Amino acid sequence: GSAGGADWRFFAAGCLAAAISHGVATPVDVVKTRLQTDGDRYGQSIIPAFQSLLREEGVQFMLQGLLPTCVGYGLEGAIKFGSYEFLKPIFASLTPYIKFNFVLAAGVAGGLASIALCPAEEVRIRQVADPGYASSSIGAFVRLVQENGPLASFRGVSVMLSKQVPYTMVKQVTFDLLTSKLYIVLAGVPWVQATGLNVVVPVAAAVPTAMLSCVVSHPGDTLLSAFYKGSSSRGSFASLVGGIVNKDGIGGLLRGLKVRLVHVTVIVTVQLIIYDAVKQVLGLAATGA
Repeated sequence: GSAGGADWRFFAAGCLAAAISHGVATPVDVVKTRLQTDGDRYGQSIIPAFQSLLREEGVQFMLQGLLPTCVGYGLEGAIKFGSYEFLKPIFASLTPYIKFNFVLAAGVAGGLASIALCPAEEVRIRQVADPGYASSSIGAFVRLVQENGPLASFRGVSVMLSKQVPYTMVKQVTFDLLTSKLYIVLAGVPWVQATGLNVVVPVAAAVPTAMLSCVVSHPGDTLLSAFYKGSSSRGSFASLVGGIVNKDGIGGLLRGLKVRLVHVTVIVTVQLIIYDAVKQVLGLAATGA
């Protein structure tokens, strides 16, 4: 991967990549959130859930939460990608193990991004889980502030960290490592050279990166949906985990994994490709090159 550093272009590329990729995947996220918050109603099946939502809520509902998704994840992406690159040279000599240092840098970046994402994620989940909660994203945010106070969303920061930190650690570092290796391994392959290394490598690295980051962060994603579903069910992090496990067993933490695997694979693949492309347009080197 790159040596990183304090450069606004990392933040800008991360913002655009995250906002666009999460925005286009909103319909899949709507289905995933409903399966996590009301899975018994839909039988944990993706296609029937999608069909039911279209029939019951209408086509427009599949874009429910689009605004907070784009705003929240745009900010989150800027902080996550930008902070990771900023921290890489700072953490480079923290331990003798350079790859571990990158993992630590990604963990800190994920933590910072988690804090910024909390309010927007609560608005999004509330709108999808309870369509009658408010008529718009702004209305949902205002109602949440009026009912719970301006800092209420940040009560979920420990839950957000359980999702975003492992997700960011795996995503950032895996993409760095895979692109670095693939630029070497694929350099002499004729069809790759004909297509373009800077086209093939990001795609080839992004797909497995997306799948790995989805799996390691899914229990945290399930906890997040349960936490923001409604204030009446909130408690400590341990009680939230215990409630899900007592009701559905350990498998309850993996509820909605199939649909989220589709969702996150689409998001992260598109996100990393956009990030790499925008970086190059702005004059930065391709990831791993």
